[in-house]
Order: sequence, then structure tokens, then C-alpha cells
Amino acid sequence: MKPLSFSRAILHIDGDAFFASCEQARDPALRGKPVITGKERGIAASMSYEAKARGVTRAMALWEIKKLCPDAIILPSDYETYSMLSQRLFSIVRRYTHEVEEYGVDECFADITGYDRPFKKNYTEITKHIQETLRQELGFTFSVGLAPNKVLAKLASKWKKPYGLTVVPETGIAPFLENLPVEKIWGIGGQTAARLARYGIQTALQFARAREDWVKQALERPFHDIWQELNGALVMPLFLEEKTFYGSIQKFKTFTPPSKDPNFIFSQLSKNIENACIKLRRYNQATPRAIFILRTQSFNHSVMEMPFARPTNLPPEILSVARAAFQKIFRKNTLYRATGFTTFNLVPNVLQPDLFLASGKIEKLQKMYASSDKIAAKYGKHSLFLGTSWKAHQFGAHLTERGHEPERKNELFLGESKRKRLGIPMLMGEGI
Repeated sequence: MKPLSFSRAILHIDGDAFFASCEQARDPALRGKPVITGKERGIAASMSYEAKARGVTRAMALWEIKKLCPDAIILPSDYETYSMLSQRLFSIVRRYTHEVEEYGVDECFADITGYDRPFKKNYTEITKHIQETLRQELGFTFSVGLAPNKVLAKLASKWKKPYGLTVVPETGIAPFLENLPVEKIWGIGGQTAARLARYGIQTALQFARAREDWVKQALERPFHDIWQELNGALVMPLFLEEKTFYGSIQKFKTFTPPSKDPNFIFSQLSKNIENACIKLRRYNQATPRAIFILRTQSFNHSVMEMPFARPTNLPPEILSVARAAFQKIFRKNTLYRATGFTTFNLVPNVLQPDLFLASGKIEKLQKMYASSDKIAAKYGKHSLFLGTSWKAHQFGAHLTERGHEPERKNELFLGESKRKRLGIPMLMGEGI
């Protein structure tokens, strides 16, 4: 059979039930069983295909899961382990090409154009080899799409799951798109799909066949890019650099049991603020304003916007404003179950001199937090934290069964903490 030709060969590699699969790979006794992660959240964050076959869906409440699937194995999420395996995924793919975009914790794009000659394999064979290597070395499966660009490759990876391999060459684009609902296109949501439906566009192929001048006039620029890729062009480049900038940062935390204690609730908010500031400093950004949210047990929300005197990434500056705002919206004898903190309009962090010598105090705070960040890098996140966050750290987020730790955190090596692991490879994969 003649190999399929590609002007560009772009892969999208997507983990199958990634979090649950990580747990099954870590503990082979879980394979073939309905495994659900998200115990700490009270809802399903990820579920194995065995659980999906029993009707479990994402975000389903745990009580509902237990009723539907009594033998379900419900585990707390172990995001540090998932992150380690994510990095291993990327490192395996980089054996085949240096052009890899880390799109999410469980997925990536890769450009293998031109590697058919050095590997002495066609692009489909290279893709199969990558897919099988991931299965053998990580111990679970990935679905892969091979196409001329990112949009088609991402659509192809979703076509057959789990462990699917879908190849869409230039000559096969139209048959592939013919029966694909337009809302399944990457980047097109429900509102845009409804908008397109008013023009009689129901399928991806109908959208691809629309006149280009109409697409430019009726839709925004990103949809024109999608239209071009559906027609085989490569207009969306792979982003190969590590992300260094964010438009906003959100930290939200649910705790159980719910609480009426203002000191405990403010402590949870303080911890959210510290977490957001850690990320702001990591990327040398600052926020000129933010909002914080209190969520009651009955799921009502109180929201307060906070402008700051200057863009900042220092918790003491934010907390001085947050405390006054908290006192305005906190209601006595009300059960609260979550706090949230969101930054907006982020800018590069620059210290401006001022006439009132406040910059000297701020500079001292910046040096203190620079030292705190170095300690955290060596000994783990929150090795040092503010006294206002003490109750949140002391009592944790969950005092019920939702507070159970991942098994890994109960079996630490000498020199490890619950937040910092030694760089020892985990034994996973076939035959282990």
C-alpha cells in the first residue's frame, strides 16, 4: 500500500482517562476496575474507561457515583504524580522530534515533518511507534491524530478512543469532516455553533466549504484561522517555549465540613492569595486589581472587587485590602464552603520610585519573598507562610473522608515531603 503523503505532519497526542490511568499504572491491581479520582473535591475529576462504561461522567457527585457503581474505587487526586508522568510523556515524544508543544498536562502537539527519512519510516509508522512506546513505558494508552495541521490533528485524536490512531491526509480531509458536527471543532463552542446553525451550517465540512469572504465578514479572526486549517492550511504554529505569561490567575478552594468561623474562612482566602502570588512572582507579573469570592453551603456567592494602589504580587499588600473587603461581605452564622481569588489585567512586575519612600518598604518585602521562594524551591511549597494562613494549613481543606491523602504521600522516601519528591523514576510500564 502506498504511504500517505503530507506537506506537514502534525501529531496531537491525547492521554486516555489520564488521571485514572496514572493511578492504574502506579498500582496494577487497579487495572480493569472502575477507578475515579477527585475524592478531595467530592466530584469525579477523572474516571477509567471501566467507570465510564458504568455510566460515571465527569463532575458527577461522589454520592451519585456510589449509588450507580457501588464497587467504584474512589481516590484522592495526586497531581504531583500526574505532573511527573506528564513530563515523562513530553520527554518520550521529544526523542522523535524537538518540535513539541506542551498543550496540557495530558496532551501535546508534535511536528514530525521531515523525520521520515532519518527514521526510515513513513509518518504513519512513526506515529504508531510513538504511540506504542508511550504505552509500554508509561503503562497506559494514548490516542493520536496525524494530520497536516493542529486543528485537524486534534479532531483526529478524539475520533477513536481509547488507544485510537486516526490519520487524516490532505486527500482525506473532506470525508473526515463530512459527518462531524460543527460544535466538535476545536475552538468552536456552543454559542458559535448556534450562530453558524442560523446560516445552515451544521457540519465541519459545511463550515470548511463556506466562502472565505463570508467567514472573514461574519466571524472573528480566530474562526478564520480554524477555517483555513479545516481546508488543509497550516496557520497555527506550535508554541515550543515554556509559558511565561498569564492574563489572569485564579485560585479557588473548597473545604469540608463548611464553616461559620470567620478566622478559618479568612485563613483559606489568605492561602488562596499566597498561592496566586507565588505564581505571579514565578512569572514576574503583578496584578492591579482582583476579586475574591465567598461561597456558602447553599452555593450562593458574595463577590468583592479590590483595586490596589499599585500592581503587586506581594500577599501583605493584597491582604491589607482583602481584610477590609472581607469584613463587609462576610455574614455571621452563615455556613461557607469555599473561597476564591482571581487576578486580572496582569502586567510585568516593576517597582516604581515614589515621593513618599514607600518603595523602600516594598523593596524589602520583595527581597523577603525572593528568599521565601528560594526556600520553597528547596524544601517545598508553603515551607514558609503567613500567620493569616495558619488555620488553613493546620486543619487542611477537608476533615471528612475527602481529606484522605493520596497513597503516595503516606509512603515517602527519606528526604521527601508531601509537596516535594526526590527525582527517582517511578516503576511503570509493561512487565513491571
